[in-house]
Amino acid sequence: MIEMVIEARKKDLGGFEVGRILPFHARRMVGPFIFLDHMGPAEFAPGAEGVNVRPHPHIGLSTLTYLFEGEIHHRDNLGYSQPIRPGEVNWMTAGKGIVHSERTDPLKRSTGGPMHGMQAWIALPDELEETAPAFHHHGEDDQPTYDNAGLYARLVAGEAYGAKAAVPVSSPLFYVHWELAEGVRTAPPPGKGAGGMSERALYIVRGEIEVGDRTFGEGQLVVLEPGAEPTIKAIRASTVMVMGGEPVGQRLIWWNFVASSQARLDQAKADWQAGRMSLPKDDDHEFIPLPDTPSISETDSGVKPGPTHPV
Repeated sequence: MIEMVIEARKKDLGGFEVGRILPFHARRMVGPFIFLDHMGPAEFAPGAEGVNVRPHPHIGLSTLTYLFEGEIHHRDNLGYSQPIRPGEVNWMTAGKGIVHSERTDPLKRSTGGPMHGMQAWIALPDELEETAPAFHHHGEDDQPTYDNAGLYARLVAGEAYGAKAAVPVSSPLFYVHWELAEGVRTAPPPGKGAGGMSERALYIVRGEIEVGDRTFGEGQLVVLEPGAEPTIKAIRASTVMVMGGEPVGQRLIWWNFVASSQARLDQAKADWQAGRMSLPKDDDHEFIPLPDTPSISETDSGVKPGPTHPV
């Protein structure tokens, strides 16, 4: 029923803790999900820096930012300037290349406040790796929801349970936010062999759930076997992100770049180093330089994988 369990690896970034879930050495991807971070929860004091990620580049992926609490302001070199708030979705497709920043608005910094959310990278299929970059923001009304008898579910992206979200995904996937009251039982979307997705997993944001005869808690990603059809029970009130999809093939990661070939990664590194990727016009006074060797440091949500990882 359960293929493996992955523990979030936590890093304190100075008042802001981030848990890295994917990639993991024994499990690089779940469907097209190649990267998953749990941001917070944190409570920023008035005047604290908050989230302050300088402009940086991406290729070969889409990023999905989703918040439970707080606010982040996105700016990119396509000209978009968009705050994201709880229940909304920022979907950014890098394709052949995009540059963006993510910061706490100065007014929010002055007052302080909470920050809690998830950030995922979704690898693009081969034929779309070099697609034109794009950005889409979707409010709560664009995401189908279900609320009954202690189960609240929001379809953040993709298709599941007979519903479809507005986010323009590039390959078959689903991403669902569950809020479960104590004692509630439910089930993930079906797996392979039942007309569903080949790869699925559940990430426990908070609380405690039972999958089969095993119990799991906050910070654990439960990767399901392809044909498993488990019942999920909330041992106590829980927040769970449920994800899945079809594989898109092997990918390499270097810093903020995802590609199916080393040559494409090398080109992206050279382009950023040479200044051939423009900065956001309203956030162009600084940027993150190309690292010699990427490490756990400043990036989208604070942490990134190390140099080149076959995924």
